[in-house]
Amino acid sequence: MKRRIMMVLTALLTTTVLLGSQTMAAEPAEDEENYETGDASADNPLNEDGIGESELLVVSFGTSFNDSRRLTIGAIENKMIEAFPDWDVRRAFTSQIIIDHVKKRDNVTIDNLKEALDRAADNGVKKLVVQPTHLMSGFEYTDVKNEVAEYADSFEKLAVGEPLLTSEEDFKEVISIITEATKEYDDGETAIIFMGHGTEAESNEVYSKLQTMITDAGYANYYIGTVEAEPGLEDVVQAAKDGGYKKVVLEPLMIVCGDHANNDMAGDEEDSWKSVFEKEGFEVECVMRGLGELPEIQDLLAEHAKKAIEGVQ
Repeated sequence: MKRRIMMVLTALLTTTVLLGSQTMAAEPAEDEENYETGDASADNPLNEDGIGESELLVVSFGTSFNDSRRLTIGAIENKMIEAFPDWDVRRAFTSQIIIDHVKKRDNVTIDNLKEALDRAADNGVKKLVVQPTHLMSGFEYTDVKNEVAEYADSFEKLAVGEPLLTSEEDFKEVISIITEATKEYDDGETAIIFMGHGTEAESNEVYSKLQTMITDAGYANYYIGTVEAEPGLEDVVQAAKDGGYKKVVLEPLMIVCGDHANNDMAGDEEDSWKSVFEKEGFEVECVMRGLGELPEIQDLLAEHAKKAIEGVQ
């Protein structure tokens, strides 16, 4: 976590000002990495021109972890390509820091949201559907909606799909998906803990709602925590203690398995979730898998996109 904080602070100092999706700076920070994230060339940034009149723009926060980007965001995009053959699928990231880092390190160009919207307009797109991969309707999702709204006059029809956890059925479906995906660890003696990001927005309540619903569904050994909000690490550690568990399985409740998962959750530094649980005497296993790797999560996001597409037909 300390390494990640230093990287971000360095990036902010050199990137200086972010305005919307545009970076008003000179050079992105030069991050020092002593680890491999995979082959960037195996991932398709989906930023080609010369497309048709109907575009489905998949918007994600993004990740600089190349393999995870391909296995999560890329897999979601491929699901959209398969599900909607009459629509041209394109990509946009909302994190300019990630975009700049990938460009500098791997020479891969990924559009930010403004660039993707401008590209769609320049390509003569008439019907545009924007489908975010965000977990909830938080600050980032609101920013996406607001920026897209500024392009209302650029397209004949325009719609924004809902984030992953929106309806009651979404919550039930996600609970079914994550419990099925982790059933091999559910031996009654293991606490299965999902690490979410957390937000200061009111939408942070989705984590407590998910916890209540998963407990009510009979999964008493499943816990939801967050990196930057409540419930936090101390809460899930105490919950595992109170449950009398000796082993914990940690897995990200995030679309990608990126920096938070690799460092805050599974890192070797003393303040990582893995290290803290080990200090408390737990046997720890980390499942390095983003939600976006699960085909059922991909299907659920495709269903959200389908609803948005139906609204512009």
